[in-house]
Amino acid sequence: PRSDCIAAEELCLLDSTCNATYRVLENCVLAKTRFSPLDHDSRVRCLNAELDLRNSSLLHCKCHRRMKRQEHCLRIFWTVHSSMTDGYFSLETSPYENPANEEHWKTDYNKLAALLSGKDCSQLDRDATNPCLKATHVCNLSKKCVRLRTDYASICTKGAGSEDVCDRRKCHRGLRNFFEKVPEDFTKRILFCPCQDEFCGERRRKTIVPDCSFQSNSKPNCLWLLDSCLEDHICKSRLADFQQNCQPTDMSPDGCTQRDHSACLQAYMGMIGTPMTPNYVSNSSVEVSLWCTCESSGNQKEKCDQILGMFESNKCL
Repeated sequence: PRSDCIAAEELCLLDSTCNATYRVLENCVLAKTRFSPLDHDSRVRCLNAELDLRNSSLLHCKCHRRMKRQEHCLRIFWTVHSSMTDGYFSLETSPYENPANEEHWKTDYNKLAALLSGKDCSQLDRDATNPCLKATHVCNLSKKCVRLRTDYASICTKGAGSEDVCDRRKCHRGLRNFFEKVPEDFTKRILFCPCQDEFCGERRRKTIVPDCSFQSNSKPNCLWLLDSCLEDHICKSRLADFQQNCQPTDMSPDGCTQRDHSACLQAYMGMIGTPMTPNYVSNSSVEVSLWCTCESSGNQKEKCDQILGMFESNKCL
């Protein structure tokens, strides 16, 4: 049976009791978006409605990173789990299906090997010293990879170096498209290519065209970045996924609570193209960060440091 939230919502709406409970939850979410704190009775009513759905397939539904109507699916998930976001920063339950259960978008390695053994080999040999350049040439062997990479590169470089400011929203959408639609064998290769020198590191850092997707004239406060993320269904979901899969711990060999380093890297890739887009901080290291600062955070400095620390000093990542 399909476990996605769109299918679960369809089932719920056919059942009069479930339908009525779901409508209550929709109103709860609506009240929250108006930034008016709910009174005690309303909070209890919302919580009870969420508990009433515990026997419905809605409660355990998930979404897929590569599904159509992803935003609609995520909106349903957060409607059903609206009480989870009462905490400022506790989004540990990811709305996404475990990557191991998701349909894998495998590369046709035979086709790739045939291409590599042909005319492109000399080109790839020349790139041996620069794994990031080599990764780009491997991407060029896939029509889909090269098309979507060219798409975001052209959107994200518009306005660079001139008076015009790039369209960050469009750039982010182009990046999300690339990381969602191109098989991971290509995207991981491009984003995490191992570098020995700064020339390679520079190419890796510029993978996401940071002048448009990452940097701005001044660094905003990280709390502001978090607020804008929580208002966006995709960003909030990717952050929840990141928090779930990149929880650091000293007890595990790879530093991850989930003991799955690759799930953390996938969750990290999911953050690219959201208001909380991370990137490499320099050409000479693999350290990553958000483009934000915790200066002048007042009494919320601890929370702010926590947001920044998820990326800057995360052993799992």
